[in-house]
Amino acid sequence: MNSSVKDPVESGSKKSNIYAWYVVLLCMLAYIFSFIDRQILALMIEPVKADLDLTDTQFSLLHGLAFSLFYAFMGLPLAYLADRFSRPKIIAVGIIFWSVATAMCGLSKNFIQLFLSRMGVGVGEAALSPAAYSMFSDLFKKDKLGRAVAVYSIGSFVGGGIAFLVGGYVIGLLKDLTLIEIPLFGAVKAWQMAFILVGIPGVFIGLLFILTVRDPMRKGQKLNADGQVEKVTMKAAFTFLKKHRTTFTCHYLGFTFYAMALYCLISWSPAFFMRKFGLTPTEAGYMLGTVLLVANTLGVFAAGWLNDWFIQKGRKDAPMITGVIGIVGLVLPLIAFTQVSELWLAVTLLAPAMFFASFPMPVSTTAMQMLAPNQLRAQISAIFLLISNLVAVGIGTTLVALVTDRVFDNPLMVGTSLSIVGGISCVLSFILLKKGCKAFKDSMQREYAS
Repeated sequence: MNSSVKDPVESGSKKSNIYAWYVVLLCMLAYIFSFIDRQILALMIEPVKADLDLTDTQFSLLHGLAFSLFYAFMGLPLAYLADRFSRPKIIAVGIIFWSVATAMCGLSKNFIQLFLSRMGVGVGEAALSPAAYSMFSDLFKKDKLGRAVAVYSIGSFVGGGIAFLVGGYVIGLLKDLTLIEIPLFGAVKAWQMAFILVGIPGVFIGLLFILTVRDPMRKGQKLNADGQVEKVTMKAAFTFLKKHRTTFTCHYLGFTFYAMALYCLISWSPAFFMRKFGLTPTEAGYMLGTVLLVANTLGVFAAGWLNDWFIQKGRKDAPMITGVIGIVGLVLPLIAFTQVSELWLAVTLLAPAMFFASFPMPVSTTAMQMLAPNQLRAQISAIFLLISNLVAVGIGTTLVALVTDRVFDNPLMVGTSLSIVGGISCVLSFILLKKGCKAFKDSMQREYAS
């Protein structure tokens, strides 16, 4: 950072507070667009499958593995850069990259082209969260961090909700048009046009980010024996993980299985409601978009508030115990909503399932930012996102498709497949997070005993 430019974070309490929340809100806006670009494919399942002649398993590879594989593996090198260089610049480039890749999804003519475009979306989005989390830890005190991360995290569900609403609207608007002519690119179908329309605005968010956000001064960095800041290395991150192996095993895997339940819900609920209750993509988009915007957003706020309340009460394991409470509330409605025969009852049960499914978004992040030293925070977060996305998104969502295709051999059984995979992941998550409460408390004591 140029020393001649006054850091707005350090220049006064009121101004720094306003600026800090501006950064959070801009990151949230980027996160909204990232989830629109990521999730809109779920609503397009039937037209995409029909046009490209895909099975549920092939579609799950597009929706899950193509995105999550590169989102996961690119996160670590990008986080390494974020721990060393300008975090806003890294985020801005990522936003522009994934937005262009989303628009390219709309120009795809076959499975391979769409798979490659989805990979590009994953690569770009990998730049956002680790760098954003790292900045938040420099902008907020620990007892405010949960709420800041919660505000950022609602972007995922606002984005997911908007993806369903906008996707449903675009499909309904363009349903009578067989082909749409785009200058230079020729004719595209309605689902392809939807990708192009949601991809383009993200470019402007990236430009706004690079023009208005400065990298905040890094706080809480560990010093060496000479009083100098320790150099960031990938080895140091893994050394820190090894030092707290029990804590991070329980955290990483516990919240990964929690996320598996969440992404199974988001990815396969549209197909469930369209197949079992005969909803059109437009109807399913409006209904699910509303649920995400209300239930999941409230769940994120509730988790962030509960985490901060536990911290204020002196609970060193606040993020972990909040996760335990959430998983207990999730398991029954997740299993039950696919097994009822009335649409109104299925939606009624889906709402609390979505509410509690959103709990890990702020608290898993808060836990890592609380425990890790500053210069390792982005990398520690990226390693978690690598594991979480490979298992929760890449494997979890594909497991639902495999159970549907290979075990039941019946597309109408997708709801039961969702409940089986989601229910098992909830049980595993509860066991790990419960054990992780004590381990996290012990780790905090060892790192910050003074």
